[in-house]
Amino acid sequence: MSERSCLQFAESKSGNPRLQSWSEHVVCAFALKLRSEEGDLSRSNLGLKRCLRVTVLLGVIILALSLIERTSPAQDTAPPPQTMTQSSPIFTPEHRTVMDAVHEFFGSRQKPVQPIAYTHKVHLANGMQCTDCHVGVDRGPDARIPSVNFCMTCHQVIATDKPEIKKLAAYRARGEDIPWQRVYGFLPSAHVKFNHAPHIRAGVDCAQCHGDMTKQTVAVRMVDHTMGFCVQCHREKNVSVDCVACHY
Repeated sequence: MSERSCLQFAESKSGNPRLQSWSEHVVCAFALKLRSEEGDLSRSNLGLKRCLRVTVLLGVIILALSLIERTSPAQDTAPPPQTMTQSSPIFTPEHRTVMDAVHEFFGSRQKPVQPIAYTHKVHLANGMQCTDCHVGVDRGPDARIPSVNFCMTCHQVIATDKPEIKKLAAYRARGEDIPWQRVYGFLPSAHVKFNHAPHIRAGVDCAQCHGDMTKQTVAVRMVDHTMGFCVQCHREKNVSVDCVACHY
């Protein structure tokens, strides 16, 4: 019996409380179940289509806003408010552009472009340690970035003919520090008070949070410091996962 025949049979018998045989019971039940499943599938497809339309619409809106911002002339020369790559002692939900707000909402970050192609791989292969350059990481919250004078302590005589070292020497000659771009860091809206020192004292290896730097040249973001990542690590090491341990 075809699906259509089953449905027609079910319709003819659905109002009859006394079906003639056991086979009629089976056919009728199968037909009604088939109709119910078709209804569920139809509703599911409708919901999927709606989600797809909303996603496409959001994509079009974001793209349009991005194009508008790129073509709009600057309104003033005042310093922009706090953004993802800038820190401020005062938190504000304000963003410099709509796209900055969109990027923060979705947790996306642009790849930083460094002024000098510093290679971690070469320096670590020559026996340097992370704490040689990132001074204070074992004593305080921040992993400090070395100054241009610190770098030139070695590079006054080492690899002076290399293009990147010439850039380094030029910064020092101009009396400028190197404008390194942040690779890691929490968004202001996360309200995270991360402190390197207790992690170093607890024996957490740098690679666990930053990836294997012995294989990296210019630093790139290898690990996403999400809340799930941090909480899982805390649980594995049997340390506090209380909110105030990380948030203010």
